[in-house]
Amino acid sequence: MLRIGPSLRTARKLLNRNLHFQSPIIAGDVAPVHHRRQELHRFVRRCNYSSTVGNTSASASFFSTLNNSNSSTTSTTPHAERAEENDSLQSNASEVEPVAAVEQRLSSGMVDAYLAIELALDSVVKIFTVSSSPNYFLPWQNKSQRETTGSGFVIRGKRILTNAHVVADHTFVLVRKHGSPTKYRATVQAVGHECDLAILVVESEEFWEGMNSLELGDVPFLQEAVAVVGYPQGGDNISVTKGVVSRVEPTQYVHGASQLLAIQIDAAINPGNSGGPAIMGDKVAGVAFQNLSGAENIGYIIPVPVIKHFIAGVEERGEYIGFCSLGLSCQPTENAQIREYFQMQSKLTGVLVSRINPLSDASRVLKKDDIILSFDGVPIANDGTVPFRNRERITFDHLVSMKKPNETAELKVLRNGKVHDFKITLHPLQPLVPVHQFDKLPSYFIFAGLVFIPLTQPFLHEYGEDWYNASPRRLCERALRELPKKPGEQFIILSQVLMDDINAGYERLAELQVKKVNGVEVLNLKHLRQLVEDGNQKNVRFDLDDERVIVLNYESARIATSRILKRHRIPHAMSSDLTDDENAVELQSACSS
Repeated sequence: MLRIGPSLRTARKLLNRNLHFQSPIIAGDVAPVHHRRQELHRFVRRCNYSSTVGNTSASASFFSTLNNSNSSTTSTTPHAERAEENDSLQSNASEVEPVAAVEQRLSSGMVDAYLAIELALDSVVKIFTVSSSPNYFLPWQNKSQRETTGSGFVIRGKRILTNAHVVADHTFVLVRKHGSPTKYRATVQAVGHECDLAILVVESEEFWEGMNSLELGDVPFLQEAVAVVGYPQGGDNISVTKGVVSRVEPTQYVHGASQLLAIQIDAAINPGNSGGPAIMGDKVAGVAFQNLSGAENIGYIIPVPVIKHFIAGVEERGEYIGFCSLGLSCQPTENAQIREYFQMQSKLTGVLVSRINPLSDASRVLKKDDIILSFDGVPIANDGTVPFRNRERITFDHLVSMKKPNETAELKVLRNGKVHDFKITLHPLQPLVPVHQFDKLPSYFIFAGLVFIPLTQPFLHEYGEDWYNASPRRLCERALRELPKKPGEQFIILSQVLMDDINAGYERLAELQVKKVNGVEVLNLKHLRQLVEDGNQKNVRFDLDDERVIVLNYESARIATSRILKRHRIPHAMSSDLTDDENAVELQSACSS
């Protein structure tokens, strides 16, 4: 580690007198570029002179610490003194690093930082959200509303980009630009909860006066500096924190529970920072969205490829569709014996197919125990990774996620010792049990006090932070592992029993899966409602998990439903997504009368 000696202390004092880095950024009062460039010329000469007294590489090592300077004092050295000083330094030209070379090296770190962050001040906004989440235990009710804040920034087309979790389950959204006391009404145009991104639009033309859009850049390399701009907790004004890129790899997105490419940085990302841009040079390197719990200064930003994929999907289709998936579960083939067993030659590498989603296009051509050797011509290593930039590797899932819906991928597959080429059409796949249900009301159907719902992970989350251990074990295991077998399939459960004389004795059958109604397998909740209403039999029979059975007289149950709804102050017997035909409306009216 370089020890800061007297020469470097002198250089630091000179820097504090000549460069004002942090305070003018907050105030939005940055000196003209040519003035700062003149100051930089003089400062570099002084640093080079002081470094030649001791360690000749001291100035280059010291530059990495300059960005933390927080002095705002301007230099007052007379021009005559500076000229004399510059003349005295000419004799040491052979020992001093050229100013132009040092300036070029610094331009991306300090000088451009002024321009980039000054530009961000006219782009970054504070977002005020009022939201109300559903109560999944009582799906006909919402929880109390709450107010949160976040950040966002302007992109081309007079749009604001932010995080999906900033506006999740929103009922009202306002935005405020830097330096303005006025809040403007915003509308959510598109949301991608899977990638934790959202686009807002503001109708007021007054809001857009003086606003600039930020351009998207590229994925930064390791150790490149980024500045995160936003409105974190602890204050009301804009904040700028700096850090460097520590890691680039697919990471678990907490909000959408998806595995997508992310960038780890050592800049602090706190609540309120979410949705703010991470600036590198004069372009956006990513969007701040989460941090690592229990660790200090480990934050994550959404990289540009994911952002562009989201925006392109919205522009092409008018709404967010999702990220593609092969629908496969694969196993590494790092063990030499498993490679020998599947007849993999020494030059072949790949991953073993262990499970296939029946609804994916891959189920049409791939088989269990196939070895995927390459994806779109990119070889897959035995650990499931592919080359990424300079001597970096990431999982090949990233290549899959970057494909557009309905695009074709070419796979090279080893099967029974022979290599085959297959083409597979990619599209987003939905799990049997949805991982999230933001911005929509839960589905439910009440009949004779029996509350039927499709199982979702948000329902399990109602059991608390330790939901994995606190929720019903069987439901939890199925939610995480089972795959759908038919399009539109849902995992229907009896969530609870609203007690009444007609259902007495059935209360212990709650939290079990509903498999059949009157002997017909249940596909989804709408199908269950149709089977209950369309039954021509006197009784309605429900076959549950564990071979349990519920039998109700249809007419008595229909009459009981009305009084149970009234007793529990439930406005409707079913959610609005089930009331799309005349039979549902008739039953709803009968139950409510």
